[in-house]
This record gives sequence, structure tokens and C-alpha cells, in this order.
Amino acid sequence: MFSAASLLQVAHARNVLTAAGIESELRNQYLAGALGDLPMLEPGRSLWSKTRSNRPALRALEEAGKAPSGAPWTCGECGEQLEPQFTTCWRCGAAFQSA
Repeated sequence: MFSAASLLQVAHARNVLTAAGIESELRNQYLAGALGDLPMLEPGRSLWSKTRSNRPALRALEEAGKAPSGAPWTCGECGEQLEPQFTTCWRCGAAFQSA
């Protein structure tokens, strides 16, 4: 269903599916030790859905890849300007509070 050369990308995709309640299996994650004996990208690290249809999983990955919407916000504790994708202030750790 999803594959990438980077284990980080595949692991992130698996975390997205786990957060959406979709079971998946990460395959070929330990192939780095076989480098030189296998073709460069084959078989790559891959993510397999454990459901009959891949549609919900693909939809969850598509949604996760969309740019965040909303307006930047200002932390009420320290005054730091933050982008909408952040729900916690990176400077002081205060949580976002809607007006």
C-alpha cells in the first residue's frame, strides 16, 4: 500500500494509520544490514494494511499530508507567534487556548 526508501517515512505513515485506528504492518524494516547484497531500492521498506480495503488507510495518509488550515496564533503565556499546526507553544510549552 505504501513504500519508501526511508524507514522514517514508512514509520511515520504507520503512526498516522495507528492514530486513525487502522491496523498495519511494517515490512522489510531491517534490510539495512543486507545492503550490497540486494538491489538499492528493492525490496524497499513497505507498509501493508491489515484491512480488506486500502481506501480508509490511503484516505488517512492523504489527510495527514495536507497543509494545516487556520490562522497563526499567539501564545497567551509568553507571546510567541506560532503557526496553526502547533497545538503547544514550542518556547514555553503552554497549550493552545482558543479565544
